[in-house]
Amino acid sequence: MSSFVFDITDFGAVGDGVTSCTKAIADAIAACKKAGGGMIYVPVGTFLTGAIQLYDNMELHLEAGAKLLFSTNMEEYPPVMSRWEGVDRLVHMSCIYAENCRNISVTGRGTLDGQGKFWWDILKQDRAYKDFPKPHIQYPRPKFISFDNCEDVYIEKVHITQSPSWTINPIRCTNVHVEGVTIQNPADSPNTDGIDPDSCKNMHISNCHIDVGDDCIAIKAGTEDAKEDISTENITITNCVMVHGHGGVVLGSEMSGSIRNVTVSNCVFQDTDRGIRLKSRRGRGGVIENLLVDNIMMDGVLCPFIANLYYFCGPKGDEKLVWDKNPYPISDITPAIRHLKFSNIIATNVRASAGFFYGLAEMFVDDVSLDNISITMMEALEPGEPDMMANIKPVAAEGFYCNNVSNFSFNRVSVNNHIGSAFRVGKSENVEFTACKAISKRSNDEMVVMSCPDIT
Repeated sequence: MSSFVFDITDFGAVGDGVTSCTKAIADAIAACKKAGGGMIYVPVGTFLTGAIQLYDNMELHLEAGAKLLFSTNMEEYPPVMSRWEGVDRLVHMSCIYAENCRNISVTGRGTLDGQGKFWWDILKQDRAYKDFPKPHIQYPRPKFISFDNCEDVYIEKVHITQSPSWTINPIRCTNVHVEGVTIQNPADSPNTDGIDPDSCKNMHISNCHIDVGDDCIAIKAGTEDAKEDISTENITITNCVMVHGHGGVVLGSEMSGSIRNVTVSNCVFQDTDRGIRLKSRRGRGGVIENLLVDNIMMDGVLCPFIANLYYFCGPKGDEKLVWDKNPYPISDITPAIRHLKFSNIIATNVRASAGFFYGLAEMFVDDVSLDNISITMMEALEPGEPDMMANIKPVAAEGFYCNNVSNFSFNRVSVNNHIGSAFRVGKSENVEFTACKAISKRSNDEMVVMSCPDIT
């Protein structure tokens, strides 16, 4: 092989799935670093390893038939300073990690296996015994692939499974490409999001299959407790299939640095809880703006469209500031959602609600258009909460609900097989309907109800 290809077996790695290869892989990386960069090559076999740290100009390449099996020894994931749920803190090093690097890649047709059940079981123990004087795990679980403050990142073709927590989590990175990746985590695995860019710029996600236990793709930009506000901008998502996640594509709720300029196109959402979901709350500040969603197929989702500024999950979510429906003075802790365009979308077997848009009393969700949208509700009733906010009640087969919104346009939107009104609008400004339809044998209500009561 080329002198710039570093085969881990040349450094003592044994692909039997039992022998620890942590040192052999570290030695290969050290040689690659000394040479100024190159390829860390993983041949056919199963190689047991702890955390892997990459450096400038490195490509970790897994041959078809190769597997990196990540250790269940906590000591092989030393603590590093990174972000966890939008806040900078010590966390266990990710299975594959880099910081302050340029031109790094994870490629190939092989498999990355995080043996996540080990970590999920520990988390369940700590949740069950939350008052136990010493938790079983001192720091948050490892993420699978997390690069912090890196530039020119490529993750291509690999199959990733059993992630301890979030699967791919670039933080403060620029020019990130995720192409043709398959991510599979059990539907009941805790917080195993698929791809979570956090305070990143210029990221492209395409041709991926994501089947996970939390959000398939979640776009974030830190919370109010982050050390600095850094925006996430210029994100494209195309030709992806999302399965079983809590959300197909989610923006927030960590968005204090602001999220803007996001496009989602040519994707399929199958049995995700929510489809396109935007969420935040008072105290976060920041803005989610300029979202374009086009040519999407959804099937079996709970609610296809959500923009909610009363989202209450996470620390401080039970404070009055978060749930109070009275207007507050607008300040730098007031979040905003605006400039959203949805078009050419079919959603079938929708379970709870056609759509849920709920702005703050003092900051309406503004400038939203839905064009050429077809929503068909599930035949059997399966109640669920359209989104998470205080006092919301489970519903089944209901239409759109809008409250505290402005400059809303429904054009060629059809709601089928629903119960009640197809469109209900609470306190709002300038909501227009053009060529919309409501077709249902289960409802005799009028199609549009304006100034309807609050549903919470």
